[in-house]
Amino acid sequence: MASSLICRSLENKLLLLLLSSTSRRTLFACISSSTSPLSYNNEDSIRSSYYEQPNSSSSSTSTSSKKLDVDSLTHDQAITTVASLASQAGSMASLTFFNYAIGFPKFRHFMRFYIVTASCFITNRNSERANDVMQSMVKSFAEIGRLYEAVGMVMEMKLHGLVLSVKTLTCVMDVACEMGLVHYAEKVFDEMCNRGGVVPDFSCYKLMVVAYCRMERVSDMDRWLSDLVASGLVVDNATCTLIVHAFCEKGLVNKAYWYFNKMVDMGLKPNLINFTCLIDGLCKRGSIKQAFEVLEGMVRQGWKPNVYTHTSLINGLCKKGWTEKAFRLFLKLVRSENYKPNVHTYTAIINGYCKEEKLNRAEMLLNRMREQGLVPNTNTYTTLINGHCKSGNFERVYELMDLMGNEKCIPNIYTYNVVVDGLCKKCRTSEAFKLLRKGLSSGLLADSVTYTVLISEYCKRADINEALAIFGKMAKIGIRPDIYLYNTLIAAFCRQKKMKESEKFFDEALKSGFVPTKETYTSMVCGFCRDGNMTMALKFFFKMGDHGCVPDSLTYGAIISGLCKNSRLDKACDLYEAMMEKGIIPSEVTRLTLAYEYCKSGDSATAIILLERLDKKLWVRTVNTLIRKLCSEKKVGMAALFFRKLVDKDPNVDRVTSTALTTACYESNKYALVSELFESIPKGVG
Repeated sequence: MASSLICRSLENKLLLLLLSSTSRRTLFACISSSTSPLSYNNEDSIRSSYYEQPNSSSSSTSTSSKKLDVDSLTHDQAITTVASLASQAGSMASLTFFNYAIGFPKFRHFMRFYIVTASCFITNRNSERANDVMQSMVKSFAEIGRLYEAVGMVMEMKLHGLVLSVKTLTCVMDVACEMGLVHYAEKVFDEMCNRGGVVPDFSCYKLMVVAYCRMERVSDMDRWLSDLVASGLVVDNATCTLIVHAFCEKGLVNKAYWYFNKMVDMGLKPNLINFTCLIDGLCKRGSIKQAFEVLEGMVRQGWKPNVYTHTSLINGLCKKGWTEKAFRLFLKLVRSENYKPNVHTYTAIINGYCKEEKLNRAEMLLNRMREQGLVPNTNTYTTLINGHCKSGNFERVYELMDLMGNEKCIPNIYTYNVVVDGLCKKCRTSEAFKLLRKGLSSGLLADSVTYTVLISEYCKRADINEALAIFGKMAKIGIRPDIYLYNTLIAAFCRQKKMKESEKFFDEALKSGFVPTKETYTSMVCGFCRDGNMTMALKFFFKMGDHGCVPDSLTYGAIISGLCKNSRLDKACDLYEAMMEKGIIPSEVTRLTLAYEYCKSGDSATAIILLERLDKKLWVRTVNTLIRKLCSEKKVGMAALFFRKLVDKDPNVDRVTSTALTTACYESNKYALVSELFESIPKGVG
């Protein structure tokens, strides 16, 4: 009877209790003062505290001054209270008490309290509140390093009737990712979706995409994006920007472009930031035509390019060597009423003129910046300094560095890297090291570029041991190498035919999450060709496409030369034809090597056919060189054959070529052949 009275009283009081924070504190105060859970003595306490609820400002002050004595409330009391409230007053009342209680350390990490509360909600068929409790448990126990235990209990509750929600899955994954346990988050995803029956939403996929993006593991990010696309879920604009930027930063612009178009097809409405991010990535890769196509699509959808869009395009045009086109776009921005060039825009166009060694134009733009009220930043000065370093004008370099100091734009490590690298390339190594020591003594910290410059210098000297010592020092002080540093070391080892070491650094770069570049693969291909291991050379050559790398004439030249040395002319010819089909012009060395090898094997007909695909200028140059090569090898008959072809196509015979052939004929006692060949040359020519 007493118990039922208490329950009825609690139910009535708590319905009002939920409407008043003061009433809630009063109830907790009366509960904490009891010696046993929900004893009969609580009846009077609850009743009196309820009727003492404030009706005036004075009573409010009196009541609010009362403090809850949490220490007097035992774990068992808390469990009994939350269970009774759930049973008699409903889920909201029980949840109110639960949320208040876990605000105190005594109950925050008391697992049974969470389990009982969730079980009560499951009994009340309130799965949403039960999931809320489980989410609170996961967050609380993650604070003390007991995430695995909490997640294990969540899965256990599934066996006791808990219908897992996608919010609980997202909560667990979010906490795991924040703790750096991305693999565990992936494991929980699989378990809850496969065993727990949870249907993942966009938030789940976004968490994993963002986590792997932060870790710069684009291959894993790509895997999750593929699943997201397969699920038919549409990403938001912020995630779109993140995805495009991440792929572009790793050089995977084609993949970024594909995902962008795919997301648009699936219903994403890209905004100005999305378009600008993609345009910037395309421009950095040198895909200017594609960038302007994206710009046109952006304008068609009603978006006007801003200063950042224009700056990306200007930067891309300058990198392509089209500085005058970039300057016309720059002037368009200058005349615009809506947007004006900023510091980054000026820096981009200054960089373009520096690359073309038009330093007077670059200096003029620096002055123009100041006239416009813009203050050049460290990057602007560093760009101009880099231009003067390449031209060898170090007197102006030091003037600009002094000017930076006067304008309180202190040179940073990037500035020093540029100057040190420039001095090293001009063989002023001692001066470079002295300058670097000065920078480091002023408080600057060397970065990966600094170490790359130093390692490159030692690699040029073939001092690999010193280069490796510096590389080891980087690891000790926590500086992470980039793909360019790995390229430097790989190229150095390849030049020395130390392919085991090259492979080691190649694999290490992959494990570190870096995407090999065209230069990485070309070094490996050249190295294996030098070493005579054509099986491995071909393996790396055909793997280039796996990382979006396209072989250039240097790569093709190395593999073709290697195949020729191994007398694999058919394979070399196939690759030669492939590069011609792709519009890649073979170097003169490649053309000459392949043609000569066919001539050496007695198959001059194939050599002639291979060279016929070249334009006249390249053909003439190659045949002239080939004739001289054949003459030096005393292959006078074949030299004569190509000489006749040469005269037919270009009667103005090169004097060096004709002299080489004449000498070879005389040395071979073929005097009649000389007369025959030179009679075929039209009179007045040659």
